[in-house]
Amino acid sequence: MDETRARELLAAAGFTGGEADAARLLALGENAVFATGDLVVKVGRDPSLLPRAERELTVAGWLAEAEVPAVRAAEPEPRTAEGHPVTLWHGLPDAVRPAAPADLAALLRLVHALPAPPFALPPRELLGGVERWLRLAGDAIDPADAAYLRERRDGFTAAAAALVPQLPPGPVHGDALPRNVHVGPDGPVLVDLETFSSDLREHDLVVMALSRDRYGLDPAAYDSFTEAYGWDVRTWDGCAVLRGARETASCAWVAQHAPSDPKALAEFRRRVASLRDGDPEVRWRPF
Repeated sequence: MDETRARELLAAAGFTGGEADAARLLALGENAVFATGDLVVKVGRDPSLLPRAERELTVAGWLAEAEVPAVRAAEPEPRTAEGHPVTLWHGLPDAVRPAAPADLAALLRLVHALPAPPFALPPRELLGGVERWLRLAGDAIDPADAAYLRERRDGFTAAAAALVPQLPPGPVHGDALPRNVHVGPDGPVLVDLETFSSDLREHDLVVMALSRDRYGLDPAAYDSFTEAYGWDVRTWDGCAVLRGARETASCAWVAQHAPSDPKALAEFRRRVASLRDGDPEVRWRPF
């Protein structure tokens, strides 16, 4: 789904009278995210994302009741446009500064202190999207690379199922990065709730460890994260397994953009090569 297609779906969801054309594109990834008036609108890349969009709205209502600072839904149910989910959110005030790792850690402490919600949360299917992303990549990627990632997926799925956690399992954000925190006048707010799950809390912490090792996060910034949270997941025996699973998923996620973006294809090849070489120090470029 490119920007033109996303705007067509936005119009089909009821944003007519030039609203779809005038909407400002904020991001184009798993969702196309637009700002229009006081709203932020997320258009799902694929119709199969509808159940996840429904769950994200349910999670938003639950976090509001628990008074966890998080983005609030403007409508309790998703709209659909040719099967694609379209969700509406209240816009946030302008950020007063970039989110820091310590901001994220403080919000994760709140989330990780929550009891199970009164509705079912799925396990964190970190590798669940690999097949879909590789399918979307199609012939743009080397079939041998796709087969390699499928093999890694299967291996890490089995290894993750056997892990013994250090922390008590429960609700997790699922994509715990500073980019998913917005710092407004009233403080940090958690955004992008679509990967909320019930699983090992360590899933939320491995993300930042990988940011340190693969994406060049300043070690001092990582230390501020662990100090604010109160624990460093790298001391846990299972850290390497969850890291490997996330690396596999991250490669496949980039692959879906390869048919339309040469930079995505180059980054995909870079990532897969570093995994094949067993080199944990190769820096990956954020995408």
